[in-house]
Amino acid sequence: MAKECSFDVVSTVEMQEVDNAYQQAARELTQRYDLKGTGATLELSKKDGSFKLEAPSEFVAGQVRDVLGSKLAKRGIDLSAVRWDKVEAASGMTVRQSGRIIQGIDQDTAKKIAKDIRDLKLKCKPTVERDKLRVSSASRDVLQQVIAQLKQSDYGQPLQYTNYR
Repeated sequence: MAKECSFDVVSTVEMQEVDNAYQQAARELTQRYDLKGTGATLELSKKDGSFKLEAPSEFVAGQVRDVLGSKLAKRGIDLSAVRWDKVEAASGMTVRQSGRIIQGIDQDTAKKIAKDIRDLKLKCKPTVERDKLRVSSASRDVLQQVIAQLKQSDYGQPLQYTNYR
């Protein structure tokens, strides 16, 4: 019997890099001339990987999101790893918005990825394991084809391919 080859499909974000990007964005909010006196605030909860943003208007909230997004992109974090909720009206004519960092692949997305892999009609077997997906096959070429197809697809979150053996 041929040796079984496999790889894992995961979705992880380095929280230390997120914290570094947050620190840079918070510093820029206090120094940038168009955001300095607006009262816009940005907070990061490292424990649950969530952002809280408060701003005097939707326009300023969008600018704060853009500043944070540019700092995350410079740190190599895919912007699709942050899910922003809808902007809510808060007290005192301000707006509030929260966002969270996506860690792991949820069950629905994992099942969708597994179905897409099976639809390729290649000799491989996708298996959902909690917050990751393992793809195994006897041929490394098949696994490389699967990775190429997954890179072309969009699942709403960044995917990494680890433990390729």
